[in-house]
Amino acid sequence: MQLHDVWFVLIAVLWIGYFFLEGFDFGIGVLTKLLARDTAERRVLINTIGPVWDGNEVWLLTAGGATFAAFPDWYATLFSGFYIPLLVILVCLIVRGVAFEYRAKRTEERWQRNWEHAIFWTSLLPAFLWGVAFANIVHGVAIDQDKNYVGGFWDLLNPYAVLGGLVTLALFTFHGAVFAALKTVGEIRTRARATALRLGLVTAVLALGFLGWTQVHQGTGRSLAAAAIAVAALAAALAANQLGREGWAFTFSGLTIVAAVAMLFLSLFPDVMPSTLNGGWSLTVENAASSPYTLKLMTVVAAVFTPLVLLYQAWTYWVFRKRIGVQHIPAVQTADH
Repeated sequence: MQLHDVWFVLIAVLWIGYFFLEGFDFGIGVLTKLLARDTAERRVLINTIGPVWDGNEVWLLTAGGATFAAFPDWYATLFSGFYIPLLVILVCLIVRGVAFEYRAKRTEERWQRNWEHAIFWTSLLPAFLWGVAFANIVHGVAIDQDKNYVGGFWDLLNPYAVLGGLVTLALFTFHGAVFAALKTVGEIRTRARATALRLGLVTAVLALGFLGWTQVHQGTGRSLAAAAIAVAALAAALAANQLGREGWAFTFSGLTIVAAVAMLFLSLFPDVMPSTLNGGWSLTVENAASSPYTLKLMTVVAAVFTPLVLLYQAWTYWVFRKRIGVQHIPAVQTADH
């Protein structure tokens, strides 16, 4: 296996890690409107991810940086061609971070409610747009012989891509509902499990259509195996949720995301951005990669620092592993979360 193949796999792992972790973050943000019934319950949901949401976004920064360094042509074509949706995602992530921090700075109900609206929309939009972006990457876009995207913004909102966006939105919200059931106690925990069931069924319908479409047009034997694992994991997550086994339900909902994203990358390889104009103009792991020396240097750096990042993030989740409920929310809002 060549180093550019190794880095394609590593970038896939980074995106899988990002969607696994940020997926339930986005889901919790959406559920502040769908699940929570009052201010106290919204605070409970937000507090479930309060200590970890910013650490989860490190995976996105690392994935973007690794793509820039290992496959500069892929990075350039992707970020120039998908400029508007990626800009919307970036703005949402900025506003979302500000909303988490500023929501509790003042006690006025209107102030807090406006920031909660911001959390909802800046969670929903990226959850949808990431699916649109990755569906377009897998399906292929209009790339010319100079490796430039020559399509328009509306070309990115094709039926396949929109379905991909609906799948990620539903799947992340389901993942968030399972996480909410895992991290809370009392009535909100019970309602989170009921909500997870409904969301899981919706996700199953959308995912079966999207995975089947992907397999028919771009699939391989390896991607079919990943799709089968995703479907089985989703079914197992729904079963565990119904049995009240929240830990197993979260594990399987996470495995669903892992397998689904893995299927997309397996369908994509050895391309990194297929061209719909001419197959010979597609960006591949070979023609879009950096020099062998750059890839070797990156491999050394990744081998040293990746275990440290994983250990630190695992420690963070261990420290903040306990469940919370409305009884843990003080009656008077303070400047702290």
